[in-house]
Amino acid sequence: MTYAIDKSNEEWREQLAPDRYAVLREAATEAPFTGSLLHVDGEGVFTCGGCGQHLFTSAQKFDSGCGWPSFDACEPGTIIERSDNSLSRSRTEILCSKCGGHLGHVFNDGPTPSGLRYCVNSLAIDFDEKTSETPSA
Repeated sequence: MTYAIDKSNEEWREQLAPDRYAVLREAATEAPFTGSLLHVDGEGVFTCGGCGQHLFTSAQKFDSGCGWPSFDACEPGTIIERSDNSLSRSRTEILCSKCGGHLGHVFNDGPTPSGLRYCVNSLAIDFDEKTSETPSA
């Protein structure tokens, strides 16, 4: 598959920290309850840690108790799904549609009306907090 951002493995290694490279480019998974974005509850957007594409909003985030940041929806057109049978069970892997970075998996066990739980590695995303600027007096 080709993506709008097409870099070699070496280019990705130069851009990303080793732990982030392992998640985004090699589909590694961070340990549960260790991610820096698990308890982020501010207002803003969650972006791909590889390319910066907006993937999720803070309004889509919820606490699933699973140990990774969870979202009940993604921004339209930002996620690609593909079958993942790597752990001897069938799951649905989620990738950034712009750079192909591995984000995590999506499950059909979410508590909101969407019924979805996008389970995402903190190392795969960044959080851009919405700030309000006060006009100068």
